[in-house]
Amino acid sequence: MSEGRKSAPKAPAGVDTEKPSAARIYDWYLGGSQNWAVDREFGKRAVEVFPHARELARQNRDFLGRLVQAALDAGIRQFLDLGSGVPTVGNVHEIVRDNLPAGERASVVYVDYEPVAVAHSTVLLEQDGATDWAGLVQADLRHVDAVLKHRTTRQLLDFGQPVCLLLIGVLHFIGGDDRPEEIVARYRGRLAPGSWLAVSHFTDENLPPEDAAAVHELAEAYQRTSNPLWVRRRAEIESWFGGWPMVEPGLVPPADWRADRPLNRAERRARPFGWCGAAERPR
Repeated sequence: MSEGRKSAPKAPAGVDTEKPSAARIYDWYLGGSQNWAVDREFGKRAVEVFPHARELARQNRDFLGRLVQAALDAGIRQFLDLGSGVPTVGNVHEIVRDNLPAGERASVVYVDYEPVAVAHSTVLLEQDGATDWAGLVQADLRHVDAVLKHRTTRQLLDFGQPVCLLLIGVLHFIGGDDRPEEIVARYRGRLAPGSWLAVSHFTDENLPPEDAAAVHELAEAYQRTSNPLWVRRRAEIESWFGGWPMVEPGLVPPADWRADRPLNRAERRARPFGWCGAAERPR
């Protein structure tokens, strides 16, 4: 994102530009342009509270890229991205398009409930000429039937074949009262053998007191956005995989999942604040 931009992008119909949105804040962390003054101001305050926010967002996005590549290498050709957010660099369909073996077909379904994410994702798929194999469902991922029974989902995905289900940086916006373990279990139950379930999540585990305090101050700040933030620990996150065998290297910080280069100092400092991993449904 250009810090010198003088005006925000045009807001699609139904978009609330008066209250910060997690999807647009994340876009700002990543240097994107689909955010408004309220999101940028929140993001700047968040970085003051938690200086690793932008780097951790980049590590999470890089994990997504390596994960999709690994799933393709494992032969998976279907992807369901829940809480896909505002399009930015390294979208799932772009990674698939750029790495799919010649002559093969794949399918991608994005799911998000936020109008700005839906509007810009729709435009991006049209610009990329990908609408015959990638589509968008506007729905809240907590409404599992609405997602799985949506016409676009049924047209593009065959749940009799392996699917890579992506829950990347989204479950920490699902509170305990919504029973995230049950939500994940319902999706997991629809996946065929050979499918992957991938998750990344914010954590305060094994941190020095000062860092843990910063995490909780950030979570408190998010309570004033349209997407409150919950912090969880490894054991709870691991339970969401339902005992499926973990794909190597297991449940690790995002920077460590099949890392392809050494980390610099800033990257090492941001490394401990998340857990991520993927598991495969036994064949």
